[in-house]
Amino acid sequence: MSSPKSIQVKETVAELKKILKGASRLIFPRIQMLLEIKKHEATGGISKRLLANSIGVNHNSIQTWRTDYLIGGIEQLMKHTKNEGRPTILTDEEHELIKTKLNDSNNGLRGYVELLDWIEITFKKEMKYNTLLKYANREFGASVKVARKSHVKKDDAAVSTFKKTSLKSVKKPAKKKGKTIKK
Repeated sequence: MSSPKSIQVKETVAELKKILKGASRLIFPRIQMLLEIKKHEATGGISKRLLANSIGVNHNSIQTWRTDYLIGGIEQLMKHTKNEGRPTILTDEEHELIKTKLNDSNNGLRGYVELLDWIEITFKKEMKYNTLLKYANREFGASVKVARKSHVKKDDAAVSTFKKTSLKSVKKPAKKKGKTIKK
């Protein structure tokens, strides 16, 4: 069995604790790792698996963080490059047009397929259905088609007339009183 990788932490325990207090949740375990390494310097070091168990992370993360510290010190270790994913194919103007289209109560869109067709016609861009679905959900809080409480083009006068005429014609059937015959 090989001995653990020996790392000399340049910072003092007080400096590391000060950094730890202001660290974000992504940087916190990295600084904890340095504190554990500093604690075990006198005994000859600590293995990556023991470090991982004491901090509660995967041993591969420990290996990556140790390498980062050896290459660039504390500055390199505290850098966190978050992958933002793919850039959006829609511009800010297109985003605003989609937002107004979705918020317009008279738009007549019956689902994401029609929105997808509208985007292809208006912007001359092709999008996958699932991409549009997730984009609309994430950006606008839109969800899958839901029944409206009432029709957009409903005429309130016609509704009140209907209610007035239908209430007069409907009669409740009288309940029959009688004995039930057992068979």
